Amino acid sequence: MTTRRSPLSLTPEDADQIAVTITYLEQSARPHLPPAPPLGEKMKLALMRAEKPPVHFYRYLYDLVGAPYNWVSRRKLSDADLASVIQDEDVYLYVLYAGGAPAGMAEIDARDRSIHEVKFFGLTPDFTGRGLGRYFLTHVIELAWSRAPEKLRLETCTLDHPAALPLYQRLGFSVIDRRSGYVERHRPDNSRG
Repeated sequence: MTTRRSPLSLTPEDADQIAVTITYLEQSARPHLPPAPPLGEKMKLALMRAEKPPVHFYRYLYDLVGAPYNWVSRRKLSDADLASVIQDEDVYLYVLYAGGAPAGMAEIDARDRSIHEVKFFGLTPDFTGRGLGRYFLTHVIELAWSRAPEKLRLETCTLDHPAALPLYQRLGFSVIDRRSGYVERHRPDNSRG
């Protein structure tokens, strides 16, 4: 039997770890956000909720968006365990499409009625740096607050895109905690063709 450890419980003696600082952020009231920049003239954009997304589709998005930033937590879940989270009626997966292709994903966990969390947010590598982050996040924040929580939270770490933390703060999130530690290093699965 193996013991599961928190990602931050790894020590420097572990072979495959990366040092990180995780920043926890919160909005305690719905922010008054400026309108999302009008990007529709530059490219065709669509934001859609994937209702009860198939596990393979979720894993595709999670890997595509998260691999450059060492997202590993959902990779460890079995298909059944992952399905029980992402197909819950109070978990919302939104996919940003640009020109018909997936350009980003956002997952809002609203299972706690008072505190909702943006669990994952990011753009695909092909669409990073093209002005879509603020556009997408503005809509995600509005969607999360439309469920009337008392607070909205998210976290970021030093492995995420360098523009992530400043963007979150510009859109009304305040830092509530910081913790340093080690996380497991992402190892690409080369068996997937």
